[in-house]
Amino acid sequence: MAMQTTGSNESGEPMMDINTTPLIDVMLVLLIMFIITIPPQSHAVKLDLPQNQQNQTPPPIDPVKNKVVITQGGAVLWNGAPVSLTQLRQFLDVTQQMDPIPELHLQPEPDARYELVDEVMAVTKQAKVTKMGFVGNEQYMTVF
Repeated sequence: MAMQTTGSNESGEPMMDINTTPLIDVMLVLLIMFIITIPPQSHAVKLDLPQNQQNQTPPPIDPVKNKVVITQGGAVLWNGAPVSLTQLRQFLDVTQQMDPIPELHLQPEPDARYELVDEVMAVTKQAKVTKMGFVGNEQYMTVF
């Protein structure tokens, strides 16, 4: 580092300046060498990525609301999947043990047999379902 004296100021005193250009050059070269010599990250992180679930059935129990549809053909659908009355009872028993208890939406089609609707309602009563509502009642307004 060179010290430079100049007498260009007006008071006549010598001015002392340090030439920092060589210091900056050396620091930049060291920084570049340090970056080049850092080894690349070679460790691996294992991740469980989600699988394609298009062909799988949806989970049978929704924690917020579940929908039971009774079709004209005599099928009982739990969230879109066909179930028997025994399976329906099992699903209802599981939902009644959840906290908070999910709602049950019962939607019989207009041409569904009343006997099957009555059997489904009996199963819900046996399971002691407290949060139940009928969905789609507006479709019956024009029937009568």
